[in-house]
Amino acid sequence: MPDLVDFLTRSDLTLSGLDAPTVRLWLLRDENGIVRGSTGYELAEDGKNALIRSVAVDTDLRGGGLGLELGRFALDQAAAEGARRAWLFSRRSGPFWQRLGFTSADRMELARMLATTHQVRLFRRTGQLDREVAWTRSLGGAAWR
Repeated sequence: MPDLVDFLTRSDLTLSGLDAPTVRLWLLRDENGIVRGSTGYELAEDGKNALIRSVAVDTDLRGGGLGLELGRFALDQAAAEGARRAWLFSRRSGPFWQRLGFTSADRMELARMLATTHQVRLFRRTGQLDREVAWTRSLGGAAWR
């Protein structure tokens, strides 16, 4: 957990609920065991909606498609677990997520569909929800392939 927290902090990503049973996370480590990438999601109570989170790649590894692979992995895993729709927050990486089939979404709808997730609860509590940009896509097709 300390390696993950350090990496996500460097990547400026949310740390809330990392050890919760609803959160699924994977780390990409280099040959020295250093975390170089991460990906994951958190399932809503209904099991049909997933909040994609913690998708990041170290700065020096960006541009080679690794982030897309990590994003695809999270989408595939969420779909395999029964999720039918993926959601996420991203103020800076919209074009990246569009490459994976995401479209702009209403952040209040995201907050409603994923109300019990750690990230949504944190964003509501801190007021950050009002500044966020939401994205969504169906997990029923293969638009990200």
